[in-house]
Amino acid sequence: MEAVNVESLKEELDLFGIAISDEAVLERMQEQCLCHGLQISEITAEWIAYSTTRGKVNLNLDALEQFEHEVLRKRTKKQNTSKKAEPKNIIRDVNSLQDLIEAEEEDENLLDSYSTPAKGSQKRALTTPEHPRSKRSAALMTSPRTLLSPASFSPSVTPSQKYSSRAARGEVVSTFGVVQGTRWTGQKRKEPLRVELLEGQENLLRNSYKFMFQNLRDIRTVLSDKVEELGEELKSHFSIEEFSSVSVPTQDTLTILGRVCCDSNGKLNAQSVQLEPGQERGGRPVPVDLSELKEYSLFPGQVLIMDAMNTAGNRLVPTKLYEGVPLPFYSVDEEKQDMSEECDPMMVMVACGPYTPSDSLSYDPLIDLISIIVRDQPDMCILFGPFVDSKHEQIEKFQLTETFENLFSRCMKSILEGTRGLRCHFVFVPSQRDVHHLFVYPQPPFTSSNLSKEDMERVSLVSDPCTVLVEGVTFSLTSTDILFHMGAEEISSVSGSDRFTRILKHMLTQRSYYPLYPPAEEVNLDYEKFQYYGQLPLTPDVLVVPSELRYFVKDVIGCVCINPGRLTKGQVGGTYGRLLIKRCPPLADGKRQSPCLACQVVKI
Repeated sequence: MEAVNVESLKEELDLFGIAISDEAVLERMQEQCLCHGLQISEITAEWIAYSTTRGKVNLNLDALEQFEHEVLRKRTKKQNTSKKAEPKNIIRDVNSLQDLIEAEEEDENLLDSYSTPAKGSQKRALTTPEHPRSKRSAALMTSPRTLLSPASFSPSVTPSQKYSSRAARGEVVSTFGVVQGTRWTGQKRKEPLRVELLEGQENLLRNSYKFMFQNLRDIRTVLSDKVEELGEELKSHFSIEEFSSVSVPTQDTLTILGRVCCDSNGKLNAQSVQLEPGQERGGRPVPVDLSELKEYSLFPGQVLIMDAMNTAGNRLVPTKLYEGVPLPFYSVDEEKQDMSEECDPMMVMVACGPYTPSDSLSYDPLIDLISIIVRDQPDMCILFGPFVDSKHEQIEKFQLTETFENLFSRCMKSILEGTRGLRCHFVFVPSQRDVHHLFVYPQPPFTSSNLSKEDMERVSLVSDPCTVLVEGVTFSLTSTDILFHMGAEEISSVSGSDRFTRILKHMLTQRSYYPLYPPAEEVNLDYEKFQYYGQLPLTPDVLVVPSELRYFVKDVIGCVCINPGRLTKGQVGGTYGRLLIKRCPPLADGKRQSPCLACQVVKI
C-alpha cells in the first residue's frame, strides 16, 4: 500500500474540483485512510459517492465524522466479516443473534444510502405498521440489559456480588425543602422540555479543539486579566478609590488587589501564603502574615483585596479581607413568569458515573437507573460521565473485545431505547474520566453521529462546564471534582464552618467553575478556552457539582447546590439526586424565591 500523505490527498481532491483550505480536514482524511486501510483514490471515490447521494455535502470535520460512521466503519466491518468463514449449525446466544441482526440491518442501510430517493423510500416503507419489524428483533434491540450485557464486550462476565447484595435500596439519605407529601413524578407533558444553553451562541463550546499548545506567557495573561476583571468589580462594590503599590515600604495601611498563590514548594498553609499583586504585572509574589486576621478562608488562585501593612517592604500583614461578589441571578420577564406560575413543578433527576462497579464491567447500576426513570418519569434527566471510566481496572488493562467508542454508544442506546415513549429530556455531560473522549478542560460535548433525528429532539449534548436554561430556571453543571480539588488546598480559620459551603461560596463569588490555580494534576486545563468557557455567566438557581466526597444539598447565598454523589462507590451502589423545580414570583418585599421546592439524594 502506497504511503498516504496530505499533499497527495490534496492533489487527488483538486482533480475532482474539491478545494480544501483547512489543513485539519486533510489530516483527518489521512487518519481515516490509515485506520481503514484505504488508498487515496479509494477514500476520494467513497467521499464523492457519499456526498453526491446527499446533495453535495461540504467537506469539513463534522461531515467527515458522519462519513466515517455511515460508510467507512461499515465498509471495514463488512470486509472483516467476509474474511471469516463462520461454521454452520452452531448454537447462538442472544448476543450473537443481536450482532447478526445488526449486521443485516447495517448492510441494508448501506445499500439505502447509495440508492435513488424512490428506492430508498420504498425500502423504508417495509417497516411501517403494516409491515412491522419482527418481535424478536425489536425485543433484542430495545432491551437495555441485552445491549449492556458484559458477554458482548468483555471476557469477564461475572456480575458484582457486593452490588447485587446491597442493602437500603431507595433510601433517602439527604433532603432539602418541604418533602413531606411530595410526589416524585414528572408532569407527563405532551412535549419534552426545551433545554437551552445560556452562554449565548458565540460563547458555546460545540466542537473539539487542539490543545497542549499553550505557553506560560498566555497562561499569565489569562490569570492577570481575571484579577483585573474581578478587581474592578470589587473596587466598585466596596467603593475603593485606588489600589496601592507594594514595592515601597510604608507605615500607612495599603489597599492591595492580588491573587493568592502557593510558596516555591507548591504548598499553601497559614505560614506560607503569598499574594501576587494584580496591579503590578510581572511583580513578584509577596509573603503574607495572617496573624492579625481572626477569620479567613483562602485557596490558591483566589482573587481578593486586602487592607494590609507593609512596614518592612517584604511582608504584608493584612487586617481586613474583601472577598468576591456573586453575579446576579437570571431574571424572567413578567409574561414568562405568569406562564410558569400556571405549570406544575417539574421533576429533574441527576446522576453521575461511574455506572459500573469497580470489580465488574456489568452495567447493572445504569440498568437500575433506567428502571427508576421509567417508573418516576422525570421531566429532565441530567447524566454526568464517566460512562466508560478510565479508572476502571478492566479498562486500564484493555480487557475489552470492542472499542471504547462502541461501548459508549451502547450506553447511550440503552438509555434512549429503554426510555422510549417517555417525555423525558436527557442532558449528557462528559467527564475527563471518559476514556473515549477528549482529556481537556473545558471539555467539548459528546458527538451526536450515532443519534437519530428523533433521539436528538430529546437529547442535549453539552460541554463540561456549562449553564442551561429550562423554563426560566438556570442549572450550572460540571463533572470535574472541584470540591475534592479545592478541599485539598483550602486553608481556613473559621471555626464551626462547613467546608463544602465555603468552597461553593468561593466558586460563586469568584464567578468561575474552576477557580483553583494551579489546577489538580488530573485536570488538563486549557487556559485560552477556559477564559471563554470556564466562567460562570450568572449565579445559577441550581449548581450541580458531583464529587467523590459525601453527597449533600445546600443553599449557598441563594443558590441550591447539590452533590448527588456517584452512582457506584467502588464495588457497592451509590446515590443519585432528584429535584422539584418551579419558578416562583418574588415575595411582597421584592425578595427572590428559590425555584427549588424540594430536593433529595437517594441510594440506587
